[in-house]
Amino acid sequence: MNLRQFQDSTAASEPVSELPLALTALWWDAKGDWAKAHECAQQSESPDHAWVHAYLHRKEGDIDNARYWYGRAGRSVFSGSLEEEWKEIAKELLDR
Repeated sequence: MNLRQFQDSTAASEPVSELPLALTALWWDAKGDWAKAHECAQQSESPDHAWVHAYLHRKEGDIDNARYWYGRAGRSVFSGSLEEEWKEIAKELLDR
């Protein structure tokens, strides 16, 4: 699945079942369900999940918590827009 297909998939009512959990979190975020996205991101402390977790807390406006999760992900705090970060995370995870 490429980025466009992933973005298009958010028109459905449920994510495709074979999506990794970190991408499922981004899918729910794109649907406007921050709580479900956060629930998915919390299910693992892998670097991928930590990155999504950081993004979600940045979106929420909890920058201190976001910084913690960026650190757990081994990443710097993202300086672009939330939309740019969402796309960057999704693209990187989809390209694996």
